[in-house]
Amino acid sequence: MSQDLIAIVMFSGMLGLLLTGQRVFGAIGFVAVVAALCLWGDRGGFDLGFAASIKLMKWYPLLTLPMFIFMGYVLSESKIADDLYKMFHVWMGGLSGGLAVGTIGLMVLISAMNGLSVAGMAIGATIALPELLKRGYDKRMVTGVIQAGSSLGILVPPSVVLVLYAMIARQPVGQLWLAGVIPGLLMAAAFIVYIVIRCKLNPELGPILPKADRDIAMAEKLRLLRAGLLPLVIFFVMMVPFVRGWTSLVESSAIGAVAAFVAAVLKGRMTREVFENSVRNTLGVSCMFMWIILAALAFGAVFDGLGAVSAIEELFTEKLGLSPWMILVLMQLSFIVMGTFLDDTAMLVIVAPLYVPLVGHLGFDLVWYGVLYTITCQIAYMTPPFGYNLFLMRAMAPPQIGLRDIYTSIIPFVAVMTVVLAIIMIFPGLALWLPNLVYNN
Repeated sequence: MSQDLIAIVMFSGMLGLLLTGQRVFGAIGFVAVVAALCLWGDRGGFDLGFAASIKLMKWYPLLTLPMFIFMGYVLSESKIADDLYKMFHVWMGGLSGGLAVGTIGLMVLISAMNGLSVAGMAIGATIALPELLKRGYDKRMVTGVIQAGSSLGILVPPSVVLVLYAMIARQPVGQLWLAGVIPGLLMAAAFIVYIVIRCKLNPELGPILPKADRDIAMAEKLRLLRAGLLPLVIFFVMMVPFVRGWTSLVESSAIGAVAAFVAAVLKGRMTREVFENSVRNTLGVSCMFMWIILAALAFGAVFDGLGAVSAIEELFTEKLGLSPWMILVLMQLSFIVMGTFLDDTAMLVIVAPLYVPLVGHLGFDLVWYGVLYTITCQIAYMTPPFGYNLFLMRAMAPPQIGLRDIYTSIIPFVAVMTVVLAIIMIFPGLALWLPNLVYNN
């Protein structure tokens, strides 16, 4: 059997197992080990899985993963994140569409605390959505705001998805996180500009809060401001030493976890239940990602041994005559198609053995491509008919918001995200300037 045919059989087998509802790491790891046993016998097959696990355990930056996840869950479970919305509610309510703008700000800060889009979706749907609907905001507008804002969790540092990409692509986590800062803020700014313009043209979509709701003492406003900015203070306490070169990334992640824990204790919210839930959720999410990385490493090792990457590159560049940019665009389109039925980790693990080496061979920067991949995942998350975020929103939304509303709400935000993706592709410096500045110094 030829190498090309083996690669096709492996991909087909993996997709077949995924369609049966098997866990992602189980399907991918099983195909990798079985293929290795068939190709190289008992010794080669067993060595492959062992080597992948040793490589995973020796990867020092992986220690950042449980630290940042714990930090996010502590801030969420202790309700410190709720203070953020109260702050935005008071300070932004006097603007047309102000609460929707404040919700985007909330999502940016939640992203900086957690690194997972699911956390932003859960907090937005349970805290912001009821308040926005109660204040007369258009249900389609606010549904789109929460879905779009929550997607920032996989782009703004400390993004867990970028940690996974860093492991598979063998790129520095710190550079990838810094590369996501400006695109993430640009994405949030683009959402805010859209909301402001839309609400200016049609004020009924985002009415100004009644004066009675905004008329509170300045002392109370300042108290809410201090409480709401606490997560931002924790983020700066964690990231400034890293950016200045005083601490390593792992040390900064530990500072963030300890700072969040201390903040919850000082506010009297670190109960036994909060601590147990935070630790339990951290353990579950961390183990899930470790299994996925392990399976991806094993699968990638088989592909490296087969030389499948060189075969794919030859197919695109020599036989089909496609330019590097055309190949890159096709890769992004394939992510959007896969995103209609897979989550971001599954997409990366399935195609990383082919795409990541190919991107490097084509002469593109792998850190920059990590940002492109993440933005494309954001778009895929919200692309009908089966976008991941669409169904999360349907599960969390109140009965008056139907699936049709959810599908319709996301169209303008997907258009905004596509424009931002195109800007990052045309101007790679937007993603690479900050990591180059920090690491060159």
